[in-house]
Amino acid sequence: QLQLVESGGGLVQAGGSLTLSCAASGRSFSSKGMGWFRQPPGKEREFVATISGIGSVGTTYADSVKGRFTISRDNAKNIVLLQMNSLKPEDTAVYYCAARRSRFLSTEQGSYEYWGQGTQVTVSS
Repeated sequence: QLQLVESGGGLVQAGGSLTLSCAASGRSFSSKGMGWFRQPPGKEREFVATISGIGSVGTTYADSVKGRFTISRDNAKNIVLLQMNSLKPEDTAVYYCAARRSRFLSTEQGSYEYWGQGTQVTVSS
């Protein structure tokens, strides 16, 4: 089992920055592919970024955040970070951290077995 807890959300002005953190408790965190997803108000949850686990390499981003967001992980601390720069009002959403048993990254929500409760990010114009 793996439990995920997000933190770092809040209210920020457009153009500002936030860093979201996802703390994982459980075994074999380093071997799991990790992802960030978000659900804007009144919309379905969508992919944001993903990073592979140990033994594989790579990150992938949604086109809407490419060049502005950076996903990273610290396997020694069991955390995944999402650095968000140049925030826009359309980035307003509940952000979710997710983990999958496979070490490979994935943009597909259905491939993730573990989910956090989410953290709210609101970007004002």
